[in-house]
Amino acid sequence: MLPTLPLLRPDALHIPDGFLNLTVAIIFWILTVIFIGVAVRKTRGQFGERQIPLMGVMAAFIFAAQMINFPVAGGTSGHLLGGALAAIVLGPWAGMLVMTTVVGVQALIFQDGGLVVMGANIFNMGLLTALIGYGLYRGVQGRSRKARLTIAGVAAWLSVVAGALLTAFQLWLSGTSALRVVFPAMLGVHVIIGVGEALITVAALAFIWQTRPDLLTEEEPKGGRGWIFGGVLISLAVVLISPLASAFPDGLERVAMNVGFIGTGLDAPFEILPDYTLPFLGETGMSTILAGIVGMVVVAGLALGVMWLLRRPAQAES
Repeated sequence: MLPTLPLLRPDALHIPDGFLNLTVAIIFWILTVIFIGVAVRKTRGQFGERQIPLMGVMAAFIFAAQMINFPVAGGTSGHLLGGALAAIVLGPWAGMLVMTTVVGVQALIFQDGGLVVMGANIFNMGLLTALIGYGLYRGVQGRSRKARLTIAGVAAWLSVVAGALLTAFQLWLSGTSALRVVFPAMLGVHVIIGVGEALITVAALAFIWQTRPDLLTEEEPKGGRGWIFGGVLISLAVVLISPLASAFPDGLERVAMNVGFIGTGLDAPFEILPDYTLPFLGETGMSTILAGIVGMVVVAGLALGVMWLLRRPAQAES
């Protein structure tokens, strides 16, 4: 029988509406739209039909992994962001599109992160993390596997810290908290959360390297497509253990509680599958699992749809 646990939406850096003022939210919407536009242009025609399923599998895995909150020091939890992992496996621009899909679905369907501040959440969690992750990793391409995995771990850790510090900067610009207070508070908890990000990223890359190293190259995947089935099974397995996730407050929520601006957060104007549950099943383990499966299907379908529209022309394939 699945356990019934106190559930917490997995939002380590998902900013709710009310934390940022309208000016800051608009600025980061503009920046996010610009970066997404560049990502679309850079990605168009770069991927063939055999590469496209990897986008869907990666989107599904990152969505599933973000449902698993792991405990860190001081009664706080964190979870994978995945931007560095997506960029290393897919390249920076396709990684940004996958992360945009994941964060967007989390806000629109699961009410995880605000709608007005969704541009800031996409930028902090998807765009910045992908740029940092790939930027560091690219410098060691061609070196030994050990060196590349080490740098991938460092890049993943740094992406979490950078996202946290940018969030602190946004909170300060919004007048939500003094920089001298929120900056060290966000840094202190996320340097620890980043360790978990690094370990998960390295483990995922090591597994891919061991089983299908061709997926880490820019060439078309070789051989059969059993890796698609395997990737889906792994994502499903992660969703199945999601009811066991830590119920401790996430990094941003813990800081907001300690610093005193938790009350400025606003509830979503509508609810579809709030807190990663199916409303008619309540806050139960089965409800969380089924909601997670729904999320996996949606993000994978959207990622596949976007990349299909941007795919390399058939005549170029031949």
